[in-house]
Amino acid sequence: MTPPKDVWGPTVGVEEEFLLVDPVTSAPVNLADKVVAVARDQLGLELEHELTGAQVEINTSICRDVEQARTELLQTRRLVAQAARAVGCRAVAVGAPPLGEATGEVTDSLRYQRIAREFGALAEQQLICGCHVHVAVPDRETAVQVCNHVRPYLPVLAAVTANSPFSGGEDTGFASWRSTVWSRWPVSGPPPVFTSWEHYEEVCDTMIKAGTALDRAMVYWDVRPATELPTVEVRVSDVAATVDDAVLLAALVRALVAQAVVDVGRGVEAEPVPQETLRQACWSAANEGLHGNVLDVLAGEPRPVRDQLDDLVRRLTPVFEANGDLPAVQRGLRLLDREGGGADRQRRAFRGGKVEPLLTMLDVDNADRSEETAAS
Repeated sequence: MTPPKDVWGPTVGVEEEFLLVDPVTSAPVNLADKVVAVARDQLGLELEHELTGAQVEINTSICRDVEQARTELLQTRRLVAQAARAVGCRAVAVGAPPLGEATGEVTDSLRYQRIAREFGALAEQQLICGCHVHVAVPDRETAVQVCNHVRPYLPVLAAVTANSPFSGGEDTGFASWRSTVWSRWPVSGPPPVFTSWEHYEEVCDTMIKAGTALDRAMVYWDVRPATELPTVEVRVSDVAATVDDAVLLAALVRALVAQAVVDVGRGVEAEPVPQETLRQACWSAANEGLHGNVLDVLAGEPRPVRDQLDDLVRRLTPVFEANGDLPAVQRGLRLLDREGGGADRQRRAFRGGKVEPLLTMLDVDNADRSEETAAS
């Protein structure tokens, strides 16, 4: 029996964080205030501040499908690039600064300044950019159970957009250095299995009492019930190198959540993969990226990430066909097969230490104009 359309095709939203860098050296620059002001006053775009002054964040609307999200991301990235150029910098889609200092000035807001006081240098070191995908769910109890179902696929999702191999001009050996920096937060990485919404709330309360999170917004697990929206939020990924990488991620997450909602309704139990097992697999995914071998937490054996991704796509193909996202998935997979992941592209661009080819590849405007042409 085919589930209702609204179950197969829940609404989706995408958040992307971008780094602001010097147009010549690629060193981070603390110009977020100016970029946000230009975007608002001259371009009609509302950008969000982030933890440091060298970052800005964009948010799509609540999208009916990933093609709508793609259209919005393309338009918004171009406006961000335009606002950045207007104030003398470039906006780049990269998980961590490839060159320059890896610390930034904490944004002058009450919340961010409180985080800086409580967590010290850790806050300044979060000059990193991620991509968060929100998918609508019926209620909080369902959200918790859906998170349990999505957990085993976090390593594969992390590898799809791994896009931060460099730090301080050196190759870190990781496909996603952002993931390693992010893991320093006391509440981060894969979450445990939760039996209920009440259980989730109890664990959050314990961490807040312990001082390892100021509030529920600082519960930084890789998948979680969103704090203010009726969604499940997957936040394991680097900001994607291109819009089509981001859309592939969004389509995978949307289908995983849609299938999980159906499974929860049918009483299907999630596979209770131990949290430490998932943590090891996610670390390996950040290290190896798209072309490595990473523990398949369901099979119990290391397997090529690309094979695991193909298995996931095959499992979710009926959902993609039902919700209309299959063309976007196929487009994203073709891009990965043709050019590799974001980390692969960066390494090719930065051969010989040439900064301009790297910046051109990462620029949120240039990268996605070229990809739109290639995809058409």
